[in-house]
Amino acid sequence: KNKELLDISVKWTIQDDSPPKYPHYDPGTSRQLLCDQCPPGSYVKQHCTATGPTQCAPCPDQYYAEEWNSNDECQYCSAVCKELQYVKQECTSTQKRVCECVEGRYLELEFCLKHTECPPGFGVAQPGTPESDAVCKRCPEGFFSNETSSKAACLKHTNCSALGFKIALKGNAVRDNVCQENTDTTPQKCGIDVTLCEEALFRFAVPTQLTPNWLNILADSLPGTKVSTENIERIKQRHSSQEQTFQLLKLWKQQNKEQDMVKKIIQDIDLCENSVLKHIGHPNLTFEHLNTLMASLPGKKVGKEDIERTMKLCQPTEQVLKLLNLWRIKNGDQDTIKGLMYGLKHLKTYHFPKRTIQSLKKVIKFLHRFTMYRLYQKLFLEMIGNQVKSVKVRCV
Repeated sequence: KNKELLDISVKWTIQDDSPPKYPHYDPGTSRQLLCDQCPPGSYVKQHCTATGPTQCAPCPDQYYAEEWNSNDECQYCSAVCKELQYVKQECTSTQKRVCECVEGRYLELEFCLKHTECPPGFGVAQPGTPESDAVCKRCPEGFFSNETSSKAACLKHTNCSALGFKIALKGNAVRDNVCQENTDTTPQKCGIDVTLCEEALFRFAVPTQLTPNWLNILADSLPGTKVSTENIERIKQRHSSQEQTFQLLKLWKQQNKEQDMVKKIIQDIDLCENSVLKHIGHPNLTFEHLNTLMASLPGKKVGKEDIERTMKLCQPTEQVLKLLNLWRIKNGDQDTIKGLMYGLKHLKTYHFPKRTIQSLKKVIKFLHRFTMYRLYQKLFLEMIGNQVKSVKVRCV
């Protein structure tokens, strides 16, 4: 016991040369004394006297004292965690036990109630905590929520025009805009979201091993107008890993098309696409030819309905490009040029037009040239900065 009293006395002596005081009437001398208080984790075992200091003792098990005090006993750790609560802070000699509602609930009149779920058309304006309920707010103009959730905020409507599409059905508070291919645009686009040249250029920006936050790193590194967080999350939800990079760079290019650096990128890509069209744009292939070409490619096949729709919407010079674009989308992270190389090995046995086979080979050779990597170095590495430079790139 004496050792415990000595330890406590030494502790507060080291921590503070002048511990807090409290007045005490000494019945032996009939005088009022200023006694030293006891440090956290202890209580007053014996008040000071005219001849001796305050004697402190440690709090017993399940008792605590949070502050310097003059109490003759410690406080009891009375809190017992109730149903749907867990111990956030266990009782010690210097702190009481603290209970908290489990995830998704908050304390209200001793009960842990579920956070309010905001219905469609409403988003979470203020997330719930263990002490407070979630606050819902109606989605403002231009935003929507199509789910019942206690966590999800309202999302911004998809910007169809920024993605190269038009609005087929305008969104409201409970649904997003519905986009569709803009068939009224110039024939050269034909609803192709990422062209062969863009794919060949953008592919260098895809690292061999994608980290979970790669898309955000790339978006932050790109100069000019930034792609919004909403669009980045939408791209992540709708596209496979490699395709996400293509879609991000495409959207960034469209948002910054008036800036000089991006005008140069667009100009060089247009030159590339003109060269591709010279090789692949002249064949006037029949439905059977196009179906044979698509059947020769590996992976998931582009169906007959897609081929018929492509022949209806696209100019003959761009039908092959559109179908290759559809094949890449259907097959996730597949390389279109590698898929085409695989297909050409099989086309010879299908009596496919030799002129078209030669044209496709020229396109492969053109896009395989080191020119595309030099263009990437010239246009992107100089702009993006050290974060993306440090990521290992791969050639097509």
